[in-house]
Amino acid sequence: MTLTHFSFPTAIAFGAGARKLVAEHLLARGLKRPLVVTDRALAALPVMDEFKSHLGGLHPAVFDGVHGNPTCAQVMAGAAAFKSHGADCVIGFGGGAALDVAKVVGLMAVHDGDILDYVWDHPNVRPITQPLPWFVALPTTAGTGSEVGRSAVVSENDTHHKRTVFSARILAQAVFADPELTLGLPAAVTAATGMDALTHNIESYLSPAYHPLCDGIALEGLRVGARALAAAVRDPGNLAARTDMMMSSMMGAIAFQKDLGSVHACAHALGAVCDLHHGLANALMIDTVLAWNFEAVPAKFDELAHAAGLSGGGAAFVPWLRELKATIGIEGGLAARGVTRAQLPRLIELADKDFTSQTNPRKASASDYERLFLAAL
Repeated sequence: MTLTHFSFPTAIAFGAGARKLVAEHLLARGLKRPLVVTDRALAALPVMDEFKSHLGGLHPAVFDGVHGNPTCAQVMAGAAAFKSHGADCVIGFGGGAALDVAKVVGLMAVHDGDILDYVWDHPNVRPITQPLPWFVALPTTAGTGSEVGRSAVVSENDTHHKRTVFSARILAQAVFADPELTLGLPAAVTAATGMDALTHNIESYLSPAYHPLCDGIALEGLRVGARALAAAVRDPGNLAARTDMMMSSMMGAIAFQKDLGSVHACAHALGAVCDLHHGLANALMIDTVLAWNFEAVPAKFDELAHAAGLSGGGAAFVPWLRELKATIGIEGGLAARGVTRAQLPRLIELADKDFTSQTNPRKASASDYERLFLAAL
């Protein structure tokens, strides 16, 4: 018998107003000088000033150097900002990019070297030896679920190749998941991040890895998100739909510790080569990849269809996804987003090598990725 180890340790305060609890949480632990890690656009919006108004008793500094797909340079700049402020803790405030950077800013503030020295597939990966600064996370999108994840994905500065730091040590000590923070998201961002959440739930369930706990979470995460995404896009002030999408996002991220699949392998490549938003890249690939995966695990597609509230069994699932994408304004293929045939060789190479490809329910080769990208163009 093979032993399997499971872990779900994150403390989460979930619901409208959760953001107002951060100062009390930090002060109770003797922490007073947080570095707020966020992205450039979010830092300029009223939501940041409103959040800071709840940090009474603290002396925060803001690092807003995150933009686009997060890079190693952004992490190192954040670590320098931590030291310059004399910070004693980190607050991650933003979408997946900001939260991924926030997870490892504290790591690099107290360790030597470069963040690439700590990625999981480095041939001489450096161990995390020092206690890390206290870290709390507040998601402002309902997509990646990075707030509850034990990985941080950052791109190499020059090649934009995505690399991953993976360790339970970088988990947030506490998450304050407040759906009110997502009320101002534009429809296009809500749609793309929402499809990211659905993709996580779907791909983690389809992964052949053994993790029944994650399977249950993934199916329920899909059920919750399937009923809420269109409403959140159509009516941006719908707090109930926003709440459901934030829960679906977190559930997807908890579930995908089981692993993902070829939708993400393609999306990671598209992010590296074409700088596409990760959620949008998933949305552009998901129906093409899942249609190809169907024959490998048809019974699992029956379960997905049931969770999404569909009749007609698993064969109805991919058509439903296509209809959902059209409803929320994600139409057209990769070419409509500037992806060209000239980029295909590099896209195929990266997708084929991506670690998520290893847990796709149908084994994918480079020639398979060529067909998938061509079909999605």
